[in-house]
Amino acid sequence: MEKVKISFNLNYEDVTVEIDPNKRLIDMLREDFKLTSVKEGCSEGECGACTVIVDSKAVTSCIMLAPQVQGSSVITLEGLSKNGELDKLQRAFIDAGAVQCGFCTPGMILSAKALFMKNPNPAREEIKKAMSGNICRCTGYKKIIDAVEIARDK
Repeated sequence: MEKVKISFNLNYEDVTVEIDPNKRLIDMLREDFKLTSVKEGCSEGECGACTVIVDSKAVTSCIMLAPQVQGSSVITLEGLSKNGELDKLQRAFIDAGAVQCGFCTPGMILSAKALFMKNPNPAREEIKKAMSGNICRCTGYKKIIDAVEIARDK
């Protein structure tokens, strides 16, 4: 199969890559760019572990083809910290003890970041709704929702 060349903005840097046209976004991010914060959970777009932000919207990268990001902006967890400083959401997850096992955390944080891009001051119910596409198998969502509220209030 002939490869396709795509160009997009990844974590605030312009990039170009040649890939198989049937390659999923999660595979391109993990294999071609070594961005391992993007986790593969259910592979059906249901658990949210693979969530990334594409053009300010939270998307599940396991059900999106990589060529679909041509000309777009893609943000992974690696793109949130700047100059060694954590994003306020990353800091709030740590402070609230919301990291738990950590597998779902990148997707949770990116879902919250996409919510903040749309609404910087969401109510608790809006936060719960925004996080509803992310499944946590550890202890529950209270600390996660608390962390997003902490970040909102900073």
